[in-house]
Amino acid sequence: MPNRSLTPRSSEGTAVSPQQDPFRMLRNEMDRLFDSFRWPGYGSSDVSPRVDICETDKEIDIDAELPGLNENDIDVMLSGDVLTIRGEKKAEREEKKVNYHLTERSYGSFSRSIALPFDADPGKVSARFDKGVLHISIPKPAEAAAKSAKIPVKPGH
Repeated sequence: MPNRSLTPRSSEGTAVSPQQDPFRMLRNEMDRLFDSFRWPGYGSSDVSPRVDICETDKEIDIDAELPGLNENDIDVMLSGDVLTIRGEKKAEREEKKVNYHLTERSYGSFSRSIALPFDADPGKVSARFDKGVLHISIPKPAEAAAKSAKIPVKPGH
């Protein structure tokens, strides 16, 4: 009677551990491969681009990572003290060969809002997009810059 167990077996009939199972290894490798093609959080509603925020005496600089997008896919909005970055990624791919025809479409959107410590002047904010990174500079208003000062730290007793 043939072995009808679902446990993979070697040519000698011994059980193969999950780490040695070639089908499981292939499945894991395929999952890893497909995961590497996904945009972080792509297709979910809670997508937020990664941002670096740096504050100086004169301005706040924000760098947002937006791989695979171009400047036409991005909206930057300022409302008082809230800066919002929105975008949408659309990808279509079609490949025709003798034995097959492949068509893929994927869509995803994101929105990220950042609270600023002051109301910014939209006319003075600048944004540029370069190699998948959105750079935003927000100058501080004079009254916000005047309120910040370095506090000296003294040694303890």
